[in-house]
Amino acid sequence: MYERHETGKIGEDIASKYLSSINYKILERNFECKRGEIDIIAIDNEELVFIEVKTRSSAIYGRPSEAVDEVKKKHIYKAAEYYVYIRNLENEKIRFDVIEVYKKNNKYIINHIKKAITERK
Repeated sequence: MYERHETGKIGEDIASKYLSSINYKILERNFECKRGEIDIIAIDNEELVFIEVKTRSSAIYGRPSEAVDEVKKKHIYKAAEYYVYIRNLENEKIRFDVIEVYKKNNKYIINHIKKAITERK
């Protein structure tokens, strides 16, 4: 596995543990379809939450959430639409979050940005 993929998987594992610790119910991880991919799908109270996880060990390329550009947002929306459709969840409240995971000195810092993706273009 490439180092970047391994870093991403570690970040997703850390994000999942964090979400579980704050009482999110993890429904799926790494949901993939032709339309896109979603790192984590969870329930927070009564909301269905689609979560993109970005992990970085350096800020040289900017904040991790900045990597969620318009193209990535489009893929997340399309994958979420498909997930909602195949699970018959059209009446659920939906939210899109981003979790930034920073690796610093072999420790991980989490920044959970709720409603990070709000405007569909």
